[in-house]
Amino acid sequence: MFERFTTEARAAVTGAVAHANGVGAPSVTDEHLLLALLALLDRRSGRTASVAASLGLTGRRAAVETDLAAARRRGGPTRADADALAGIGVDVDAIVARVEEAHGTGVLDRPRRTGGMRHRPFDRGAKDVLARALRIAVGRQDRRIGDEHILLALTARPGAVADVLAAHGATYETVDRALHGGGGEGGEHGEDGEGGGAGRMRRAG
Repeated sequence: MFERFTTEARAAVTGAVAHANGVGAPSVTDEHLLLALLALLDRRSGRTASVAASLGLTGRRAAVETDLAAARRRGGPTRADADALAGIGVDVDAIVARVEEAHGTGVLDRPRRTGGMRHRPFDRGAKDVLARALRIAVGRQDRRIGDEHILLALTARPGAVADVLAAHGATYETVDRALHGGGGEGGEHGEDGEGGGAGRMRRAG
């Protein structure tokens, strides 16, 4: 599948691997893909970079990383989950604070460091994002998988990454609208490959 990636998409994927290596993570995650993509969009021009700028994502990598760390600290529940629990009187942040008081800060966070792994696998979340990017490209009848497909896939996969992006104004709908003028056709909103029309992005060369 990697041969179908554009130069920008490849850079995002290899950047995610480099980020995982840099922090000693046991695997490459969807968080690493997001942070690598944001770093790439901060440095480069192009359609997806323009979309990121229009949504206010440019220069927000540090803030996004902080928000992702806060989501990890909650030990798994997304912000939507936490809000739903708060509605029935369960304060997730208070529970986390009590657990950390007893067992140490970050105890609910997933393991971050490994001994000396050189080749880190992609975890289920990262694989799912890449598979979604492929489905979005196929749904729009695009020949190549670009950084725009990865961004859309990151917003479409339920979880902390999509929650954090949504908090910064980047949902599937807002990104799709900025890229294609709306519609939400193809991809996650039509994975059978049908759809397109006026909302279909121009073919990647």
